[in-house]
Amino acid sequence: MEAKNQTITAEFLLLGLSEYPEMQPLIFGLFLSMYLVTVLGNLLIILAIISDSHLHTPMYFFLSNLSFTDICFSSTTVPKMLVNILRQSRAITYSGCLTQLCFVLVFAGLENFLLAAMAYDRFIAICNPLRYTVIMNSRLCVLLTLFSLLISTVDALLHCLMVLHLLFCADLEIPHFFCELDQVIKLACSDTLLNNILVYVVTSILGGIPLLGIIFSYFKITSSVLRMPSTEGKYKAFSTCGSHLSVVSLFYGTAFGVYISSAVTDSSRKTAVASVMYTVVPAMLNPFIYSLRSRDIKEALKKLIRTSHFLKLCHLL
Repeated sequence: MEAKNQTITAEFLLLGLSEYPEMQPLIFGLFLSMYLVTVLGNLLIILAIISDSHLHTPMYFFLSNLSFTDICFSSTTVPKMLVNILRQSRAITYSGCLTQLCFVLVFAGLENFLLAAMAYDRFIAICNPLRYTVIMNSRLCVLLTLFSLLISTVDALLHCLMVLHLLFCADLEIPHFFCELDQVIKLACSDTLLNNILVYVVTSILGGIPLLGIIFSYFKITSSVLRMPSTEGKYKAFSTCGSHLSVVSLFYGTAFGVYISSAVTDSSRKTAVASVMYTVVPAMLNPFIYSLRSRDIKEALKKLIRTSHFLKLCHLL
């Protein structure tokens, strides 16, 4: 009963990225800048897609959802860390930690599925172009997005319900800047076998299937493009996939990098620093990747900026 009471009233301590007080202002400035760039960049992508009717296509529909997911993903973790640095506090309530954990799993899973949906979109566009508009209709796009959200939410709730059954004792320090599932499970003083089995099984299925879908899509895309007679046609086909392939490489590359670093090092602090690469950096860089590599996005952003300047001028007049 005492352990259960501790679970209900406990506060976890987020140790963050550094234990040195003199480093906190630097970390605060760095993460605040990264967060503002993430929100502003992804918001511009969403506004550009909404404002330009030429971008009302399946590919950009998924991109706008990906940008919204990136904003939510960063907003789940970074603001809490910034507030804790300002307050010179490391505390997060048990309910707050569980809520943060749940939303992190939802948005990480949703991004994973959206990247797979975007790969399928490119597969249909290149390998079956004559039926592209028939297959990738607006109904299918909405259903794929809602299905991705549903699966991610069910997965997150399942993990959170399993964590609710764990008992936590005295040591409640999380060597991270947010409540990560693996770190929270390690703090439990009750049996965590089922939790660990669930993590490995669900991660293998919900992480593996979308990744295999992406690999299969690009295998078929590559085979189809190599059969094209003209070099110009090959370049045009590959250029439509370049941005997505860069984002996929960044997302999965950083995730695998964190997994490998956690396997080869015993330092939880180093793992926390490495995890920044998959929780914060991809969300910040995705708008730059699409705006630099996609001519349509660049043109839409220019129109959006010109329109905003025009509206501002009209307002001043």
